[in-house]
Amino acid sequence: MNAISGAYDWLATGANWQGEKGVWRRLAEHLYFCGVALAVSCLIALPLALWLGHKGKGGALAINISNVGRAVPTLAVLVLLTLTPLGRHGDVPTLIALVLFAVPPLLTNAYVGMREVDRSVVEAARGMGMSGRQIFARVELPLAYPLVMTGLRSATVQVIATATLAAMAGEGGLGRIITAGFSLQDTPQVVAGAVLVAALALAAECLFVAAGWAFDPMRRRA
Repeated sequence: MNAISGAYDWLATGANWQGEKGVWRRLAEHLYFCGVALAVSCLIALPLALWLGHKGKGGALAINISNVGRAVPTLAVLVLLTLTPLGRHGDVPTLIALVLFAVPPLLTNAYVGMREVDRSVVEAARGMGMSGRQIFARVELPLAYPLVMTGLRSATVQVIATATLAAMAGEGGLGRIITAGFSLQDTPQVVAGAVLVAALALAAECLFVAAGWAFDPMRRRA
């Protein structure tokens, strides 16, 4: 209980939010890692998954390959990349590790969403004279949208939580608050850092739920 009340006091102290080591600076660094990693992951995974799902070929192989990223611990990947020449390029190892971690849920959910579209609906659209591109854009993609958004939401929350490991490589982010707390043996600071990460993940979850509902093409058609 003392740790919880101490964490509240730590978060309520204005000095802990200011400066280069303050919460606002660490939050900006955390959002940078997460935003760049998710953007790159989406550019890699979504076009490939949607195309494979539309064609119905090679998806199982792509998913199995991408799932290798789940089998290898992110921290291990980060340490190995830091020891390579890439470690000389600042935050590149961290971003690569986060991309490898974010690709599997994006790829899997998008592919499964496309393949679970009712084939009779696709055949009906084809019978109406729609081209392959029209079927993809006006039939398959709207119906796959919920699973695509689920994958994006899952990847976002996981990346936010995993980005705390950037502190292990000497990078920034909210993880630095936690590691600094461990170094100082300051349990309230450790708890405060964990609360900040959890709050950010929860906020992202709520944001994507609202965005998924607002931009759902099937809802707008209805």
